[in-house]
Amino acid sequence: MSVLLTLPGIIIALSFHEFAHAVTAYKLGDNTPKFQKRVTLNPVRHMDPFGLLCIIFIGFGWGKPVMVNPMNFGNRRRDEIIVSLAGVTMNLCLAVVFSAIYALYLNTASMSFLFSDVGGIIATILWITIRINLVLMVFNLLPVPPLDGFSVVTELLHIKYTEMYYKIYNNGMWILMLLIIFNVVGVILDHTVTPIFDFLLNLFL
Repeated sequence: MSVLLTLPGIIIALSFHEFAHAVTAYKLGDNTPKFQKRVTLNPVRHMDPFGLLCIIFIGFGWGKPVMVNPMNFGNRRRDEIIVSLAGVTMNLCLAVVFSAIYALYLNTASMSFLFSDVGGIIATILWITIRINLVLMVFNLLPVPPLDGFSVVTELLHIKYTEMYYKIYNNGMWILMLLIIFNVVGVILDHTVTPIFDFLLNLFL
């Protein structure tokens, strides 16, 4: 039951996240996502089966990354930053939208329905969807490869394609795993996701 309640939020968050990368790159002049049929909200195009299972059962996983060719952009550095931020921006927008829906649901549904099995399931799915989008947003902003935050930082600091960039990039997954194992990621998420979540709910409730 826990997996089933989490699954809709995961699929929505990942699909919209990768779609945002794809459609933004396409609009900025790169046809690569279009050729790979990634400019779509179809979850099948964006789900990595193993990554999805990892998210469900161990709380850490991934979608299928959108491939882009920066050489097709009009302004490479600027457009790479925009594309990198598109996914997390989409997750923030989804968190806001689902917070509004959640608040509307709580304020309009009858008490008897809210406390029924079906009513409780709907409320839980909405609540989880908000949290998952916020977690995905904050997590992807971490400046560690292969996350979006690393792409933004390397462009802002002009270190992309330097020796230091490749050293960090080639060891990115090990760095990320260590940060997860030693709960650094957990602490960051705890101190960012919950305050944003509370702010959104207080904004609409």
